[in-house]
Amino acid sequence: MSRPDPVSLPGKRPRDPRIDAFRGLALVMIFIDHVPGNPYENWTIRNFGFSDAAEAFFVMSGIAAGLAYSGRFAAPQIRLNGLWAAIRPIWSRSWTLYVVHVLLSAWAIAIFAWGAMALDVPELLTRINLRQVFENTAQTLIGIPLLTHQFGYVNILPAYSVLLLFAPVAIFVGMRAPLLMVAASVAIWFAAGMGRIDLPNYPNPGGWFFNPLSWQIIFVLGILTGIHMRRGERFVARRRWLFWSALAFLGFVFLWAQIPALGQPLHALMRQAGEAGLPFHVVGFDKTYVSLPRMLHVLALFYVLSCLPVVVRLAGSRVAAPLRLMGQHGLLVFSFGTAVSLLFQVLLAGYPDMALLPWLLPPLGVAAMLVAAMLGQAARRDHRRVPLPVVDPVAGPVADPVTAPAGPLPQAAAVAAAVPCPDCSADPLPATTLPSAGRAPGLQPAE
Repeated sequence: MSRPDPVSLPGKRPRDPRIDAFRGLALVMIFIDHVPGNPYENWTIRNFGFSDAAEAFFVMSGIAAGLAYSGRFAAPQIRLNGLWAAIRPIWSRSWTLYVVHVLLSAWAIAIFAWGAMALDVPELLTRINLRQVFENTAQTLIGIPLLTHQFGYVNILPAYSVLLLFAPVAIFVGMRAPLLMVAASVAIWFAAGMGRIDLPNYPNPGGWFFNPLSWQIIFVLGILTGIHMRRGERFVARRRWLFWSALAFLGFVFLWAQIPALGQPLHALMRQAGEAGLPFHVVGFDKTYVSLPRMLHVLALFYVLSCLPVVVRLAGSRVAAPLRLMGQHGLLVFSFGTAVSLLFQVLLAGYPDMALLPWLLPPLGVAAMLVAAMLGQAARRDHRRVPLPVVDPVAGPVADPVTAPAGPLPQAAAVAAAVPCPDCSADPLPATTLPSAGRAPGLQPAE
């Protein structure tokens, strides 16, 4: 942990452009990866290392949550407002994610059922874990709202919703004993992998594809990063040796992924280590349990990017403005993009001979996601455009007859009511990601 950076402590804390820009970039890559068979998927992050956009988004989600919510857990705020005032907005967000997930699950069923009938592709009813819906309907209709039956490409929000339920503990402890929080998180991650402990599925056997007990580790590290960013500090200090070590690791992993003559023997060596008795989540590439190689890759990537001043300039540039806009409306863009990607999967299955379709659909989808973000931004501006009361120097404030409360309102209180909370614009949802249909080990979506 480093001491405060004076440059990072202005009177009003600015919104870090890197969070929104990288979240928007991750949304684009998630969308592209969730339209399998298109040529652009060869250029997403999953092709150049062990991790993919899912890990990146969980880290950014934690950072955004730490930034947005940690202020309420400061001792003076708790004494003033109580602990429930700090917990309530986080649990409210968790409930929102749950509702959105159930709605997306319904849309997934509707889109694939429509494709099976309208495009005469009955096998669509067996994809993305839909088979149970039509063959074991009663049990599946129980499992969907209980989050025990999740569809491929629509299964990241449950994990994030569960993690938000426990985020108050992580924030409270992380603000007072961050190293203790790290130790507890590592212990939970290791125990979940060793015992293959996961939340149960029903009616299918097995557990969740995104296991919250494992994914919490990168989410908690993100929370701790956000807590320190809010203070104008770094959770992991800049160290020359650490920067170059992380950069060297990223370069080594890139060569591992790109050169088969190097990657194949290394994969064989990792398998031998597993057969010799080392834990599978330490030497493997499993996504459900966030294997150590995947975790180290995403953490090294974030550390290197956080140390480069040019990244801040690029993230805040005009070129990155569309990405920032999409990142600022993460849940909206993610939900819309998920529905569109499922529709595009159906269209590709229904028209397999249209060679241009895989080239045309992804850019159209990204453009539609940007339009959705623009509409969300316009709606947010309209919501914030609350008319301030007209103040008569003698009679005092004249309240708007529509929006004013029944009783008298002092001028200062009226102005404060009309100005939004600076943290309210922070969307702590990393719009999330779904399992990619990737080529690297452990990146296949659950069926």
